[in-house]
Amino acid sequence: MNIVHVVENLNRGGLERMVIDLVTMQQRQGHACRVVCLFEAGALAHELAEQGVPVLACGKRRGVDLRALTRLRRALSAHAAEVLHTHNAVAHYHAVWASRGLAIRRVLNTRHGMGANRGSGRREWLYRWALARTDAVATVCVAARDDAVRRGIVPPEKARVVPNGIRVEQFQPASAEHRLRVRQALGLTPQTRLIGNVGRLNWTKDQASLIRAFGAVQRQVADAVLVLIGDGELRAELEQCAAAEGVGERVLLLGDRSDVRDLLPGLDLFALSSLSEGYSMALLEACASALPIVATAVGGNGEIVRDGISGRLVPAGDPAALAGAMIALLEAPSSAWALGAQARAWVEAEGSLESMAARYAALYRDAAK
Repeated sequence: MNIVHVVENLNRGGLERMVIDLVTMQQRQGHACRVVCLFEAGALAHELAEQGVPVLACGKRRGVDLRALTRLRRALSAHAAEVLHTHNAVAHYHAVWASRGLAIRRVLNTRHGMGANRGSGRREWLYRWALARTDAVATVCVAARDDAVRRGIVPPEKARVVPNGIRVEQFQPASAEHRLRVRQALGLTPQTRLIGNVGRLNWTKDQASLIRAFGAVQRQVADAVLVLIGDGELRAELEQCAAAEGVGERVLLLGDRSDVRDLLPGLDLFALSSLSEGYSMALLEACASALPIVATAVGGNGEIVRDGISGRLVPAGDPAALAGAMIALLEAPSSAWALGAQARAWVEAEGSLESMAARYAALYRDAAK
């Protein structure tokens, strides 16, 4: 099958990691794949290029860019695309417009989040227009599907659920050996209690609430350190927030890292403070690393973290509740690691790349029926 995936770019992020892993699996299964980036190719594009998967960047500029649309159309035509699989709204309506008149058998879109982007009214209007020429829409969790249908964005007859999956076997469960190694790499003492977070530094991830919660944690667990992995437009603001909370020296902003898989099993606890989430790749990776997790009860988080079984769920935007849950797990390590073991068992059974790829393969076959 000739499959073309269209994304905004392949910079670091959960969406981009999911696309790269899915394309890699599809290529190995014998499909001919190509990825078209509406804007720049992105920092992770080389991973596909090294596997022989063509990656084309359209270089779209702000506003209507006919040259970018022409490049996109040529890429679809040259690959004789049978399946057009787009990711999120902007990539979707541009790809649908560019593909008009081409003999593409199946058009599928994946919505990777909960649609909480600010100022997205025009974007959603264009997206709904494109759905008239779309066979199916895959949301990454039940909560996202129900929300999109309720708000009238996706027709119920076109809505499907395909949870994200990861390469579970590439993640090592947390261990004393990993914890010691990571502390040495970060210049910390062996006794340090490490709380970690992975994600872009932007408003929806709400790391500011996590830092405020950590201020309370650090006053009770004196040897605790918070590690933020990822970068974004709020980095300077978050540094100021940490200083204002009096924990500037105990909050490490590591920026974008290519060794997240090595860092995760060295943590004592994973915390996700998002105001909105779809089906978090970061949470799946934390589960695969057998980490106890504290996450906000938004979007699909509750479909990954089962409260009291594989982690703890707390209200979003509530630093006190977040701090209380983190302190409780740090002060009961045996119970915490039992939660982590349950998280690993769940992701092995339900959150693998193989299961996600199989669901998409079925959707490709059934979309046009």
